Amino acid sequence: MRYRRDWTAGRTYFFTVVTHNRRAFLADHQNAELLRSCIRCVKERHPFVIEAMVVMPDHIHAVWTLPENNRDFAIRWSLIKSGFTRQCEDSCRGVANASRIVRKEQAVWQHRFWEHQIRNEDDFIRHIEYIHYNPVKHGYVKAPAEWQYSSFHRYVQGGAYAADWGSGQEIIFPENIGKE
Repeated sequence: MRYRRDWTAGRTYFFTVVTHNRRAFLADHQNAELLRSCIRCVKERHPFVIEAMVVMPDHIHAVWTLPENNRDFAIRWSLIKSGFTRQCEDSCRGVANASRIVRKEQAVWQHRFWEHQIRNEDDFIRHIEYIHYNPVKHGYVKAPAEWQYSSFHRYVQGGAYAADWGSGQEIIFPENIGKE
């Protein structure tokens, strides 16, 4: 069966992007900053809105909204992944054979990524919550506020969450939320 992507312009999507062989190098501060820089560069040439995002050691979850006249999220992820790969020869110390990864996206990233078109406000909220709770779900922290590489902090500053949201409780998400 062939995988079919949804190519609707101007929509909001949830994404999961995973490192090759789940290598855990993204939580390294230097690599996280490099990823942030690559995203910023791509956003300048191919605008989109980051509604929420979390960078985990071996994967990324994000919710993006594309411009009304554009539907090409794949080029954006391709440019982010390839830009990171080109620039991380020196900074990807956690990747085996770092000298081989230059210009070889598959050595740093899994070739494909998961996307899901957000259907409605409830779907949007559930995916945003999933993103922000993900570091707790994976056992890296006890509360979302403790994870540095997350849009959770922006949501707290904006008043969408209390600073202690998701701490001291287990949040269970439906199976169709947050495929990895």
